[in-house]
Amino acid sequence: MPFPASLLARVLEMAVAIQQIPAPTGAEAARADFVQARFAAEGLETTTDAVGNVYARLPGQDPDAPPLVISAHLDTVFPADTPLTLRREGDRLCAPGIGDNSVAVAALFALAWLLPSPLPADLWLVANVGEEGLGNLKGMKAVVARFGGRVRAYLVLEGLGLGWIYPQGLGVRRYAISVETAGGHAWGDAGAPSAVHILADLVARLAARPLPPRTSLNVGTFHGGVSVNTIAPRARVEIDLRAVAPRDLERLAHGVESEALRVRRKGVGVYIERIGDRPAGHIPASHPLVQAALAALQKEGIRGRLAPASTDANIPLSRGYPAICLGLTHGGGAHTTAEFIETASLAHGLAALVRLVQYLLASPAYLNL
Repeated sequence: MPFPASLLARVLEMAVAIQQIPAPTGAEAARADFVQARFAAEGLETTTDAVGNVYARLPGQDPDAPPLVISAHLDTVFPADTPLTLRREGDRLCAPGIGDNSVAVAALFALAWLLPSPLPADLWLVANVGEEGLGNLKGMKAVVARFGGRVRAYLVLEGLGLGWIYPQGLGVRRYAISVETAGGHAWGDAGAPSAVHILADLVARLAARPLPPRTSLNVGTFHGGVSVNTIAPRARVEIDLRAVAPRDLERLAHGVESEALRVRRKGVGVYIERIGDRPAGHIPASHPLVQAALAALQKEGIRGRLAPASTDANIPLSRGYPAICLGLTHGGGAHTTAEFIETASLAHGLAALVRLVQYLLASPAYLNL
């Protein structure tokens, strides 16, 4: 399906406008306001919810038909004061957050511009909050609470990863582990327990533990101490655990908790706080939704590949609802200030997306692929 060059330019222009608005997790309001205003300018029925998600509806001919829900997260990993400088390098657009996830939010507009009206059934476009970091997928939780299981499918869009389909939600558990001691003077109280020393030893032991296959353990932050000549009275780490199989995640989590509790002794307090959970779930490769996505990519000359990932699709998948996450462009540098997308690839990603939406809205045709 040839994708109009003029429309591709509009999508990229929208992606840049979105990218230029800071939207760290928990502070997406300015970007959400912009997206809602642009939805309204397109003549779409638009609403918000209590957590800050923005919804737009493309009406269908049959109000009783299950709707299709397509989402893209608004938030980024970057603090609000991060320079959002954009530069062009040939076919590349380089900027923090351009691929994750500004271009995917812009793709929601591409669907509104391209799809004929009226559609066979309602199509809901959702720009949601709380996907990154410790957002704990709160935006998608609200989306699924609103629509439940009476949907054709949930399609989650990510700007990077063209050709990848994610029908399996990777389970994630996150902890903050804190150590507290009396502290003291580096010389006068030499030998007293240091929270930094104790926690550093714990991290080293966690890093040395053998991991089950298809799992990961990452210590993402380490904070503590008062000054160079003070025995540290406090230290804290944040740990990210991931596993494809829920039982492996539980084993990994139990190991971390057990190791942490072993350092507790007189004069040393240890506090374990669960700060994040992303439930696992999946649909099989044979599911009609997965097969429809593979077929749409193949029509664009793209070989589709399946993999587990931690995305907003975790929420509907964990509740047994049909859902996948799709990538839209080639690029790289995700979660760094060197992030980029290859603009030519976006035309293929958008064409495949439009084709997939047409498959899914032509109910019940996609169920028979």
